[in-house]
Amino acid sequence: MHPTPTEAASPTRDEASVGPRQDSQEAELARRKDRAHRRLMAHLASYGFMSPTLVVMAVMMLVPIVLVFVYSTLSNVIIDKHPEFVGVSNFADLVADPIFRKAIVNTLVFTAASVSFHLLLGLGFAMMLNSKLLPRFAAAAFRVVYIIPWVFTASIVVIVWQLLLNPNGVVNYILDTLGIISTKVEWFANPDLALLTVIFINIWAGYPFFMISLLAGLQGIPADLYEAAQVDGAGPWSRFFHITLPQLKPIIVAMVMLDFIWNMQQFPIVWLATGGGPLNATETIATYTYNLAFSKHQFSMAAASGVFLFVISAVVAVLYVRQQKARD
Repeated sequence: MHPTPTEAASPTRDEASVGPRQDSQEAELARRKDRAHRRLMAHLASYGFMSPTLVVMAVMMLVPIVLVFVYSTLSNVIIDKHPEFVGVSNFADLVADPIFRKAIVNTLVFTAASVSFHLLLGLGFAMMLNSKLLPRFAAAAFRVVYIIPWVFTASIVVIVWQLLLNPNGVVNYILDTLGIISTKVEWFANPDLALLTVIFINIWAGYPFFMISLLAGLQGIPADLYEAAQVDGAGPWSRFFHITLPQLKPIIVAMVMLDFIWNMQQFPIVWLATGGGPLNATETIATYTYNLAFSKHQFSMAAASGVFLFVISAVVAVLYVRQQKARD
């Protein structure tokens, strides 16, 4: 039996459902393309606004870093008109230089001592300022006093301590009056004391950063934790080790890493105080690099020394970024 013309012209149930479904899929695909296009345009607009900053950063940071790496593999650039490729020869010469090895040891001692005492002093002062036993007026006054070293520039800090530690200065006078010493101590000229003196100045100048950050962290710890621990019979030391330190751990780890990078590259305080002397007693990698470049005019060797310092700092920076991501 043949279908009537009406039956032949009318679509079946399956054919009727395919049309709207196809139209909805095409509409959804078009909407997705439109959203993707708008996101792309938004990203392009964002990078367009950021492009001046990105260009400046590339010119001021990326290009110099690449050039330093290139210079470290060449013979003495700038001085030689046509420098030759020498590979890792400059790095081998650095390792063979006893002054460079001494600079590494001094840098590690300087950095370890500075970071350790920055943390200890910063935490101690932060806990004192956060204590409820200290009157509010006294806490405000102490904050002003303790923050002063962070306000001064490196040049002012060094000048102040050079005046205080002068052989005829206040410190020697007080020590002589108290009967602790009977001779005028050359704090900056004595090879046995110069490094300790520079470390002391750097500690004094840098601890307020730790103090402020840790004080903010202490103020963010819920008081309920201490109250619950006190009800359970925990003493002050137990509360410190089981509540305070664990709560401050993320801040401490981040600050120690940052401070390690800063002190590894510390130049102004060391250079202004001693210039790396006497007899290379305070020579650090930063001052050693500066002396190579601008005193001895060995720019490729200075570039190799800079690469060495850059690699160490970069490793710690990567660890810092990973720690921050894990924290988030």
